[in-house]
Amino acid sequence: MNASQDRIRVAVVFGGRSSEHEISCVTAGGVLAALDPRRYDVVPIGITTTGRWVLASGDPRQLAITGGAMPHVSDEGGTVVLPSGRGELVVQSPGEVPHELGEVDVVFPLLHGPFGEDGTIQGLLELADVRYVGSGVLGSAVGMDKHVMKLLLAGAGLPVARHVLVRPSAWEPQRDRVLAEVEALGMPVFVKPARAGSSMGVSKARTLDEVEAAVLAAREHDPKVLVEEAVVGREVECGVLEGIGDGEPEASVVGEIRLDDSHEMYDFEAKYLPGDDVGLDIPADLPAETAEQVRRMAVEAFQALSCESLARVDFFLRADGSLLVNELNTMPGFTPTSMFPQLWEKSGLAYPSLVDRLVETALRRPTGLR
Repeated sequence: MNASQDRIRVAVVFGGRSSEHEISCVTAGGVLAALDPRRYDVVPIGITTTGRWVLASGDPRQLAITGGAMPHVSDEGGTVVLPSGRGELVVQSPGEVPHELGEVDVVFPLLHGPFGEDGTIQGLLELADVRYVGSGVLGSAVGMDKHVMKLLLAGAGLPVARHVLVRPSAWEPQRDRVLAEVEALGMPVFVKPARAGSSMGVSKARTLDEVEAAVLAAREHDPKVLVEEAVVGREVECGVLEGIGDGEPEASVVGEIRLDDSHEMYDFEAKYLPGDDVGLDIPADLPAETAEQVRRMAVEAFQALSCESLARVDFFLRADGSLLVNELNTMPGFTPTSMFPQLWEKSGLAYPSLVDRLVETALRRPTGLR
């Protein structure tokens, strides 16, 4: 711990350059509200959509969804830089002499999507020798890329949905071949950016003409696109936490997402602007053996992708009782009403205690090879 004070100094980093900038801000609002000021000295750092790091407000109310309007990081405030190792932070403002903020003990990077959740900020923090919450460079990178994720999950013996990768170099010159591979999956299909989250750029295509339009829409978020078979089944999710000490990872109870007929998928509106059309059942109404299988497979997926700290693993449960791993999220939504914290709340770990555990785990974990 920083010797200059008794409290743990935590830098909460949020915002970022990805299309999930606003969601990251909402997530940060939840965590900032949960960090007990008697125990933590919090340094809120926002990253603007242009990539500038600024000293931001730590008021959670400024990071809440208000009247359907999403929060964002303002370009005002001094620029924050990490000039060297040991977690030293410096603020530079125009016309002013740079001043030190001092050292931080741990960084809580609440970034979603590319340029943050994908191993980039994790690499920066490793180089600066600063401890942080979340998976390392490898786990974060493969957790962001849905195609590489599926390859590793399948290699570990975990079942995944059939899919077709649309590479940037193949779409224009080899479109007919790609569409033939997609058609072999059977229609309809879901088309999504390979490296995005919060259902950004995801759409359902019922015909090959719709596939072409959906690929173009997904390419606005990522030149690498994934087309997946439409799986009919229930959507269930499980949270995983890194074990304490040398212990095995721990799985939460299992939750289920219920959507009415107005939603064909768990899209952005359903996730972040929910109403009576969306329900979360925690714990899910499942046979005990099925719930245990989900929990076991969630831990296996966590380990297969070299994850650390935390993750949420999403599954499809088909009518015949078989399970498919849909995807794993290394930095899931973290507001008090998000699925991940609620799963742990129902598992006996309240939201503030969950945040405490993540910080404590990060402080115990060294940087570098481990």
